[in-house]
Amino acid sequence: MTRSAADVGRGLAGARPPCPIHPGERIHVVGAAGAGASAAAILAVRAGAAVTACDRAPDSPYVPAVEAAGVPVVAGHAAAHVAQSAAGVAVPIVDRLAVTKALTAIDPEHPELRAAHALGIPVEPWQQVIADAVATRGARLVGVAGTHGKSTSAGWLVELLWRAGRDPSAFVGALLPREVSGVLPATARWGAGPEFVVEADEYAGNFDPYRPTLAVLLNAEWDHPDVFADAEAVYAAFEAWIRRTDGGGEPPVLVVHLGDPGADQVAARLADWPGRMVTVALGACAPRRTALGPAHVVAARVVAAEQDGTSLEITGLPLRSQTNRAGETVRARIALPGRHNAQNALCVAAAAAVLGVPLTAILGGLAAFRGVGRRLELKGEPQGVAILDDYAHHPTAIAATLAAARQRYPGRRLWAVYEPLTYHRTAALLERFADVLARGADAVVVADIWAGRDPDTTIASAEELAVEVRRRGLPDAAAPGSVDATADWLATRVRPGDVVLVMGGGHSYRIAAQLMEALGGDAPSASR
Repeated sequence: MTRSAADVGRGLAGARPPCPIHPGERIHVVGAAGAGASAAAILAVRAGAAVTACDRAPDSPYVPAVEAAGVPVVAGHAAAHVAQSAAGVAVPIVDRLAVTKALTAIDPEHPELRAAHALGIPVEPWQQVIADAVATRGARLVGVAGTHGKSTSAGWLVELLWRAGRDPSAFVGALLPREVSGVLPATARWGAGPEFVVEADEYAGNFDPYRPTLAVLLNAEWDHPDVFADAEAVYAAFEAWIRRTDGGGEPPVLVVHLGDPGADQVAARLADWPGRMVTVALGACAPRRTALGPAHVVAARVVAAEQDGTSLEITGLPLRSQTNRAGETVRARIALPGRHNAQNALCVAAAAAVLGVPLTAILGGLAAFRGVGRRLELKGEPQGVAILDDYAHHPTAIAATLAAARQRYPGRRLWAVYEPLTYHRTAALLERFADVLARGADAVVVADIWAGRDPDTTIASAEELAVEVRRRGLPDAAAPGSVDATADWLATRVRPGDVVLVMGGGHSYRIAAQLMEALGGDAPSASR
């Protein structure tokens, strides 16, 4: 059974056109230990707001950057964060709340929201604050969307623009390296340049406040079964978002990866869209057009897939420089393994070309990128055991990540350690999860499911998934319990030469950290 976006975000105001943040505006961020809400707190501070923040458990890797920006993240929730009593009367101490839907999905009557509603204080999703920060900067909004690869691709584009001297601002749903974000790894960057890159998430209308002039669609697949009944509902959400793009007097631009069947379906729906389309694919793809005419086509092929990266030949980048011949083929090298990262690189290159970045800077930025936090991130190799941490939590993403690990570590025993993200996703896609885990790994370990925004925690279990993996012929599939118990269980079973790939949302990153410690490795940092 699906829920509407309004039900998931019950009590939150709907998306509105962005407006600049007022100097000194008092914004309280609820759930600031999350990747996105932490970015909203940082960007609001940089935009001139007076920011306070709280979270039920402020112990995530995203909190240090928020506190470094001068915003302590208070533990717990209370009406006192919103209002104080004066002569027996409640007086607002904030001008608005920025809230994560992970909270409203399960507790719309939570005390801070109740206090704000009682006093007429606006309560909005944190994405609205990020959209308002874009308006404050007056920057060109670039929205990177898709079911998979948003964080990697958005972070890649941000770093490429930074290396090209464009000084972008950004929100990315994974930690950017400290040299890009500033003093500490963070999910936000505040720059003085003309571009503001945001990761645009389709869940329950999260991307509705964003009105990009350049949109990038990496792929489109059925996910979030609590809000999308089927793949068609996902395609419709992406189509509606693209139709809201705003070129600021010029036609908006869409870079779309037609090598993905779902993204191709979305592009087919946009024949009457009054924007420019740039299509990209590894190999051939169907021609697409909009009301402005045929799409510009960028094609590529993988010429080498090696342990230390992937080489591509790219033809047709929409470069503005007159020194580059139309249809010219260029060679690009990326340091990331996996076909999915080759596809991400192609979308990033096309977006950078649309933004006017010179070819040499594009190729340099593609080659220099080493990833963002928790995306096939090597935490260390204590006792000869390579420990990788990744956010993959959908069957397609898990399959791609396992294949990339195989490319980087050929011939080594590969452990897939997965903390499922939400019960509803696990239940709806259980068979596919079991298929990709059994097919892609030598041993599988399933930690307890992270509930996240789930109101029903009875519809699936870690043990059920482990049983399905064993039924597919992989006897080494276990469900030891919590993330802590999983790390302890692994520490007694891994051996030199193994590769341990930890995947999932929630607290799965603790498995990698605790396994590192148990094997005598240096404590891993939050990001590189």
